[in-house]
Amino acid sequence: MSASVLFDTPGPKGQRAILVVNVIGVLILLGFLAWIISGLAAKGQMAWTQWDDFLQARTWVDYLLPGLRNTLLAASLGIVGSIIFGLVFGVGRLAQNKLIRWFSSIVVEFFRAVPVLLMIVFFNIFIARVLGITQNSTLIAVVAGLILYNGAVVAELVRSGVYGLPKGQREAATAIGMTNGQSLRLVEIPQALIAMLPALIGQFVVILKDSALGYMISFNELLFFGRTYASPNGNVLQALVVVAIIFIVINFSLTKLAELISKRLSSRGQRVKKPEAAINAEA
Repeated sequence: MSASVLFDTPGPKGQRAILVVNVIGVLILLGFLAWIISGLAAKGQMAWTQWDDFLQARTWVDYLLPGLRNTLLAASLGIVGSIIFGLVFGVGRLAQNKLIRWFSSIVVEFFRAVPVLLMIVFFNIFIARVLGITQNSTLIAVVAGLILYNGAVVAELVRSGVYGLPKGQREAATAIGMTNGQSLRLVEIPQALIAMLPALIGQFVVILKDSALGYMISFNELLFFGRTYASPNGNVLQALVVVAIIFIVINFSLTKLAELISKRLSSRGQRVKKPEAAINAEA
């Protein structure tokens, strides 16, 4: 069966028109960048003395690398916690028990609706003032906010991933004697995780970026350390550019990793016989 398309392939005139529009768009973008750079140069922001600090080992050892370490720590804890939270409440939303399904839905929808920054600020105040925990309180607050919001998103990914599977998967599992719970745990959830892997790793990128919100509560992450170093030296803009480049490199690497894993899992999945196909072969 041929794949369906949303529009017809453009002819020679259409292709020329698309090329012209693309060229114009690139020229506009280059002109905008040139305007920004010229403005910065006029203010002395492009001078080498404003950038050479970030080629010094001391800058990286004392500021950027410790900040990057804390950023990756918060993101890693947030990713692990979000996966656990998402699986628990995602499966809860698929449960046959109405009470579990109702409770899980309320939890997921609530934390999806609350802004991440609001949760981070709330937990920072709650942990320090109510619980009296001062050591690593900002790290705990950031991780808690990341887990609750992104875990709710992962839970919705799990639910939609299972609903997106062909009905034959559950029917095939039932035909070989599995209960609904076994079908969900052994057949549907694993396949849904593979199907939603690109979106899941995309959410990991969001977690990494959202860790920068810890700056608002003075969490010693990459942005905070970069700004702290640059403020006395008068090169805050340059520090923000360097921090942005670091985030871009990490996020780009995660995106490429997602594409690689997705391709490998897809090719492996094509070699694995589907449950209903195995049943039909035995019939």
